[in-house]
Amino acid sequence: MEYHKAKDYIIARLVKELKPELTYHNIDHTIDVMRSVCRIAEGEGYHSNELVLMQTAALYHDSGMLVSYKGHERESVKIATEVLPGWEYTASDIERISKMILTTEMPQSASTPQEQILCDADLDYLGREDFFWIAQSLRLEWNTLNIRKTTLREWYEFQIEFMEGHTYFTETARKLRNAGKENNLQQIKELLSKS
Repeated sequence: MEYHKAKDYIIARLVKELKPELTYHNIDHTIDVMRSVCRIAEGEGYHSNELVLMQTAALYHDSGMLVSYKGHERESVKIATEVLPGWEYTASDIERISKMILTTEMPQSASTPQEQILCDADLDYLGREDFFWIAQSLRLEWNTLNIRKTTLREWYEFQIEFMEGHTYFTETARKLRNAGKENNLQQIKELLSKS
């Protein structure tokens, strides 16, 4: 596998072709998910070939945003399936990458450890200090693109419901992010009570 060529290709496309209105589903999110995959995979004991497949899935998981917002995961799979053979990814590699990508569709439904790692990486920010910044970038994106327009109060209510229903799959993500996620959830509840 020529991972670095696959990486350079999709990063260049995302930087050049993604709409500026995508304030959440942008290159920053893609790189963030890829880095989170590395951190979680290491904590779960994955290295070498398995890690490369997970990193590739992370890099391509929202590439479908180049084509369509709704159902972008399927478009991401189409892009990966089209280009990855050119960098010596096998049919088996691409099938596994595709399954990982598809599990990131909400609500997440991961079954393999690799799928679980990608899903946890995709929502890693829920338990981080930059949560509010990232969450507001998603709200801005949804409001701008008429995906789901919300007032700030409605947004807080949505975030509470989403976070209370979310559970990290991997032990590593739970150790790294559960306390922060709970703290962020409590802050949202406080903000909601004051609004």
